[in-house]
Amino acid sequence: MDERFDIDLLREVAAAKPDWQFVMIGPVVKIDPADLPKGDNIHWLGGRDYKQLPDYIGGWDVGFMPFALNESTRFISPTKTPEFLAAGLPVVSTPIHDVIRSYGDEGYVEIVKDAASVVKSAEELMAMDRAPFLERVDQKLAENSWDQTFERIYELVVRAHDRRHSRSEGANFGKETLRV
Repeated sequence: MDERFDIDLLREVAAAKPDWQFVMIGPVVKIDPADLPKGDNIHWLGGRDYKQLPDYIGGWDVGFMPFALNESTRFISPTKTPEFLAAGLPVVSTPIHDVIRSYGDEGYVEIVKDAASVVKSAEELMAMDRAPFLERVDQKLAENSWDQTFERIYELVVRAHDRRHSRSEGANFGKETLRV
C-alpha cells in the first residue's frame, strides 16, 4: 500500500459494510501507518510470500482495487487485475485508465467511483452465477498470456530490425559501414 491507495474509500466502504471483512495484503510504504483505516473488519496483514497468496485469495469473494485517482495512478496498469481474475475472483476497481480500457469496457471488472458504487457492485458480483463469467474470463486471459505477450514483442522487434536492415542495404558509405 502506498500513495496510490485510496485510504478514504476503504474507510467508507468498511464503515458501510461492517459485516464484510477487508483483508489487505502487502507492505505499507509511503503512507504513515497511523493514517490507515482501522476497524474490526479491516485486516492489515503486511507482506506475504507469493506462495501463500492462493490460500488467502481462495477464501475471498471479490477482489477490491481501491486506487486513488492522482498523478501516481495516471499511467499505471495494475497486474492485480489479471491476477484476481485468474484466481476466479470478480473485481471491483476505481476508474484506472488501463483497467477500464482492458477489462472494464468489456465487463470483466466493475468500475466504481465511490463507496456506494463499491457496495452495490460487490453485492451484485457476489450474487451472480460465476460459471458464465469465469468462462468469459478464461477466454480473455488466454489472449494475454506471458508467452503470447513475449511472442508479440519479439515479432515487433524482428520487424523493426528487418526494416532497419533493409533501408541500409545497398547504401554505400565507403569501405566500412558501421551499423548501430
